[in-house]
Amino acid sequence: MAEYIDGARWYVIHTYSGYENKVKTNLEKIVGNRGLSDKILDVQIPTEIEKVQDGGVEKEVESKIFPSYVLVKMIMTDETWHVVRNITGVTGFVGPGSRPIPLTDDEVAAIGVEKSVKTVLAFEAGDSVRIVSGALSGFIGRVEEISEDKKKIKVIASMFGRETPVELDSSSVERLKSD
Repeated sequence: MAEYIDGARWYVIHTYSGYENKVKTNLEKIVGNRGLSDKILDVQIPTEIEKVQDGGVEKEVESKIFPSYVLVKMIMTDETWHVVRNITGVTGFVGPGSRPIPLTDDEVAAIGVEKSVKTVLAFEAGDSVRIVSGALSGFIGRVEEISEDKKKIKVIASMFGRETPVELDSSSVERLKSD
């Protein structure tokens, strides 16, 4: 297997039934131990949440969309091929013979393994906000800083006549309307 494919692509690994989680865990350990995180970037088992009625009680159950298959985003080289291929429970890559075929961009989009969620906030640093949940609910403050993932924000809240920095979830504040 002397050919190399530039860039990381998604490949499908076939596993023994019930070995999907073991294969994922073992592959992630090997990647960490051998320092291959620049070549094997992601390992996923596509799942979906199903609502199941059990004796009148509704439960949410996570089930595998593709039983006996694991998806791996990697740069295909002889080394990465051998690492993946030699994990206990792996029967091989999906593709003709022993030649793995990467998923197309359309297939990746259809499966939904690369979800890009973009969070847009209704406020930015310097805005006045009201804290709407938690122990400080009702207090007014000013946004000091917003984390890169836009999940946490630092607010300077005015409490009892003193300004106090507080770190909150972005969902815990709302922007005050400016007149």
